[in-house]
Amino acid sequence: MFHMEETVISFKNFGFQYYSQAEPTLHDINLDIHKGEKILIAGPSGSGKSTLGNCLNGLIPCAYRGTITGSLTVDGIDTRNASLFDLSQKIGTVLQDSDGQFIGLSVAEDIAFALENDCVPQDEMKVKVQKIANIVDIEHRLENNPHDLSGGQKQRVSLAGVMVDDVDILLFDEPLANLDPRTGEVAIELIDEICSSGKTVIIIEHRIEDVLHCPIDRMILMSDGRIIADDTPDRVLARNILTTYGIREPLYLTACRYAGIDVTEAMKPASLKTLDIALCREPLHKWFVEHVQPEKQQVQEPLLEIEDICFSYDGKKQVLNHVSAVVHKGEMVSIVGKNGAGKSTLAHIVTGFLKPDSGSIRLNGEDLSKYTISERAAYVGIVLQNPNQMISKTMIFDEIALGLRIRGVAEEEIDRRVTDVMKICGLSEFKNWPISALSYGQKKRVTIASILILNPDVLILDEPTAGQDFRHYSEIMEFLRRLNNDGQTILLITHDMHLMLEYTDRAIVLSDSVKLADQKDYEVLCDAELCKNANLKETSLFQLAQKAEISDPLGFVRCFIRYDKEHRNHEN
Repeated sequence: MFHMEETVISFKNFGFQYYSQAEPTLHDINLDIHKGEKILIAGPSGSGKSTLGNCLNGLIPCAYRGTITGSLTVDGIDTRNASLFDLSQKIGTVLQDSDGQFIGLSVAEDIAFALENDCVPQDEMKVKVQKIANIVDIEHRLENNPHDLSGGQKQRVSLAGVMVDDVDILLFDEPLANLDPRTGEVAIELIDEICSSGKTVIIIEHRIEDVLHCPIDRMILMSDGRIIADDTPDRVLARNILTTYGIREPLYLTACRYAGIDVTEAMKPASLKTLDIALCREPLHKWFVEHVQPEKQQVQEPLLEIEDICFSYDGKKQVLNHVSAVVHKGEMVSIVGKNGAGKSTLAHIVTGFLKPDSGSIRLNGEDLSKYTISERAAYVGIVLQNPNQMISKTMIFDEIALGLRIRGVAEEEIDRRVTDVMKICGLSEFKNWPISALSYGQKKRVTIASILILNPDVLILDEPTAGQDFRHYSEIMEFLRRLNNDGQTILLITHDMHLMLEYTDRAIVLSDSVKLADQKDYEVLCDAELCKNANLKETSLFQLAQKAEISDPLGFVRCFIRYDKEHRNHEN
């Protein structure tokens, strides 16, 4: 990494308390970041990492008011006395919420915004915009409205808008949110390339393994508004503290720990590329031999039959092209693939929000096209990625009861069913609470409860864990696993390959409007060609097994998944 010991960011005994909160969010932060460094800031939800980022880019105190103690300087500027404009000349930010960052009516206008402010000649501007658009693979969308793009495409536009402006410090707030695995890798490679040119890069992200795809100078862990670790990734990972603070460690390290390997800094554990496999080979072989079991075959009864679905929004470009799949009773299945592959579109066709151009959807052998959307909701329920887009009532009880009230169910029956479903969803203690008092993860449970109360045959969840730290992710997924164990059929649309491996048995893979595969999860993530074509990513478990020269790397991955599920079930 290119960097000198010139300090460009300095926190000295820094603290911050929002006016609306009783306690400070940040406590006694002492942190120096040097020119050319690439820093990863990680921590669970509520740890203060995003607040720290907002202090850097000037949103605190310019937009979010509160009490500051200590000092923070960015390239010599005291942020308490600086305007947003002053700081924007020093630090560029890619926000987690791309929609909140768009200015232009087209992608090209949005990327060019900073150049227009700097009065760059139009011919030069067009060349720069085209160059940056090519780098982030958005050149074919330059005429589109940015708000009409998929989540991953929006992220690329935001990245391009910051890259085109030549600032020395770049702050990325959860840059991997909404990106498919391969696009996430490209984003990390792109950030690495930016850093190698001498820029200082700060990444706020909880997906540690994905960020470590490229080298990081320092990893800063936060919890309860304090810095609990500030060291090289090798040293931090060797301390085995990530899961303690609600952060997921790389899967290959979990496998090493299961095999009884004492992971040390000298083993260079920050990357599978650098990990000293010589010290791991024998214990991994031994663990695999002791724990491998034959795979059990299950006879399953078809429930949802998707047959030869074709769909286009504009009558020209096919979003789904002759897609067929079968979901069996009691399954939990992943729908995965690259951004814009048609995953959410397929879910909206199943629920009846969209009508296919051709093909059919059958449930228990019955054609669903004869039902209205509200009638179909009794059979197929969907939970959107953002719970705030689904909630319409002030009180939790009323929100969960809404579907039953619309259907004219008696209040006595409603009270009984709401009480039962709140118990199932772990919401009993909140029966008389307002929704505003809940956390994001609790709101997610309310939206799930509001669908479950209708007792649908199939429950579809779109990115159920997006933006969640490991602790909240685990809470949501363990809850869904319990529902599934009780017989609920679940479809999960996800970019999270860990979720897919740990919680579902099968994956339907979509790419460029067609179904590429429908097979066991571990088979998908151990197939390099399939991963490449669908913008997925081979699991590091498979790569670890190959590196350790295990004769059956596919079997090793399958063995890990089964063992990991049993291990976590035992812990719970």
